[in-house]
Amino acid sequence: MTENPETTPTPPANEPDVDTSALDLAAIRLEARKQEDARNREEAQKKNTPGAGAVVVGVDGSEQSLEALAWAAAEGGRRNLPVEAVMSYTIPTFVATAMDAGYSALDDETLRSGAETVLREALADLDRRRHENPEVPFAPADRVRAYVETGDAAGTLLEYSQHAEMVVMGARGRGGFFGRILGSVASAVPPHAHCATVVVPKGSMARKETSDTVVVGVDGSTAARLAMLDAAQEAVARGCELKVVWALPPLSGTQMWAASAMDQQSVIQEMNTQLSAAADWLRHHFEGLRVSTAVVEGVPAQVLIEESKRARLLITGTRGRGGFAGMLLGSTSQSVLNHAKCPVLVVPARKDERIENRGEFGPMPEAEEN
Repeated sequence: MTENPETTPTPPANEPDVDTSALDLAAIRLEARKQEDARNREEAQKKNTPGAGAVVVGVDGSEQSLEALAWAAAEGGRRNLPVEAVMSYTIPTFVATAMDAGYSALDDETLRSGAETVLREALADLDRRRHENPEVPFAPADRVRAYVETGDAAGTLLEYSQHAEMVVMGARGRGGFFGRILGSVASAVPPHAHCATVVVPKGSMARKETSDTVVVGVDGSTAARLAMLDAAQEAVARGCELKVVWALPPLSGTQMWAASAMDQQSVIQEMNTQLSAAADWLRHHFEGLRVSTAVVEGVPAQVLIEESKRARLLITGTRGRGGFAGMLLGSTSQSVLNHAKCPVLVVPARKDERIENRGEFGPMPEAEEN
């Protein structure tokens, strides 16, 4: 059969054959290159940003700071995060005055050299612990970096906290030429840090755990609900049970007038009902979470310190409800930081959309006033 040339379609003269598979492959490669470049830019930014994506730990050469470094390295290994050990120093007032008068026996170079020595010795101590405790998942040596900074220790750690995953400190430190003792830093940093802070008491690494429990102290406040969320996450990550503790403080003299009108058991029952609802809320957000609750009569700080004797980790918010409504979590946190027997994690204030559906799971305290 002969085709009619007038009806047979003719391909466009200037339209070459296109290999669409080759174009798709090129587009895929281009997108992969863009993503790689973005990752490289992000990594470069992290390297130039103090504390970015790291577990940051303050070091001053004291036994407590060495314990904090070891705990931070173990936490970095568990979380697969880098660890940054930071030594901060200042020139004491009397030394600065002497230097102004013409004396230079203790200048900045000498202080910096001393700080670098402290850091080297701290890293050597960590290497020793890594060798002696192979069962502990310490971050490898190439993921532990050390930095010397000039300035107040608390201010330095607060700056690092802007980009860090966590800031770790010893419960006590040493004084001397290297500025503020770490103990006072442990009180100053948590209320103002931009990330979670952990205060590690001496002996934490050698401590024999009496229970695989993460304990969180609550008081019905929004800060306490944030603490519960972080505590649940820590418990699941560690394979621990979460214990939510609500302390019922004794009535003060100014409150005794209302005692006859209050049924203590009714108050405890209401608190238990709210805790049960909170536990359901946490289970909703954290699959597989094991959680128990308890109302304990007593001074909140003393209750939590007692709980710390058996806990693997104790968690609080930065502040809570005041007055008759609750347990003054802010002042409680300060006391707990000084006397707890296990590491204490303090959760910073932040926005979290999971807070919004707490009321769907049962009774909860009325929102506190700002």
